[in-house]
Amino acid sequence: QVQLVESGGGLVQAGGSLTLSCAASGRTISNYGMGWFRQAPGKEREFVGGISRSGGRSYYADSVKGRFTISRDNAKNTVYLQMNSLKPEDTAVYYCAAGNGFSGSYSSYTYWGQGTQVTVSS
Repeated sequence: QVQLVESGGGLVQAGGSLTLSCAASGRTISNYGMGWFRQAPGKEREFVGGISRSGGRSYYADSVKGRFTISRDNAKNTVYLQMNSLKPEDTAVYYCAAGNGFSGSYSSYTYWGQGTQVTVSS
């Protein structure tokens, strides 16, 4: 089992930045691809980005490409989501996930965190 806990969410003005962290316990995340998803009120959960086991490859949704960056520190068992140039439409609960892959498919992920709220004001 892998337990995932997100942190770093909060309220930020449009154009600002936030860094989310996802701390894992139970097993080392070096065995897993990691992903970030988000869910806005009234909308389905959507893929934000994913990163390979080693961190050598990453993949992003078009809506965040060039603004968000995923990184990982396997020694700290932590994954990060750096979010720049935030927009009001980025407002959502952000979830991290661990699994065999790092694609945009839910089926790639086995373990999920509880989420952290990000609110971007205009």
